Amino acid sequence: MTTVTPIDAKPSFAAQVREHTQGAHTRAENAGFMTDLMQGNGTIADYASLVSQYFYIYDALERVGETFRNDEIGSTFVTDALLRRDAIDADLTHFYGPSWREVITPTAAALAYVERLETVASRGSAEYVGHHYIRFLGDLSGGQIIRTMVQRHYGIPADGLNFLDFPMIPKPKPFKDDYRAALENAAWSPEERAALVAEVDVAYDLNFNLFVELGELSAARKAAL
Repeated sequence: MTTVTPIDAKPSFAAQVREHTQGAHTRAENAGFMTDLMQGNGTIADYASLVSQYFYIYDALERVGETFRNDEIGSTFVTDALLRRDAIDADLTHFYGPSWREVITPTAAALAYVERLETVASRGSAEYVGHHYIRFLGDLSGGQIIRTMVQRHYGIPADGLNFLDFPMIPKPKPFKDDYRAALENAAWSPEERAALVAEVDVAYDLNFNLFVELGELSAARKAAL
């Protein structure tokens, strides 16, 4: 028996979020730095530089996430299976050695990203989940392509690619389906849902600005050779 969907059926909230932010996603995805990295025109130093900035961003993302552990809605999304700080620590140890904290420094864009994450901590779970959604679901989706490409182009071993490995999530698709169902079922008001969508746009802009800065740093490294 064929099921006919009514013409006026509204798409799911997760689908609305994805559709609304598609332009921003494409803009960030096509930033020169990431395009070069994915096409093999970057360097191992470029990838290491990206992970070093993610240290600051994910440190803030996960610190703020801890404040929602006991939140009625936010706790639905905060799970140890997604945490990345230990993985980033392992990757930076691979690239820079055990004293990597003394080697890396945050860019202005990374600091702006951290500041925004700390700001949304006091605004309720919806805006925080906007960032959580972009970062972690992105890592589970496009991040796996990034892992494959940087391994292929630059020969980075698994010891340097822990950030994009999720051993506690052996099957990403069911996990992502459950995450999107949680988005749909979260008891946010219409205003909170609108705020989440707006914050996803902010997250993409912050990510784009980071890629621009990393591209400038990459160009400076190449010019110094």
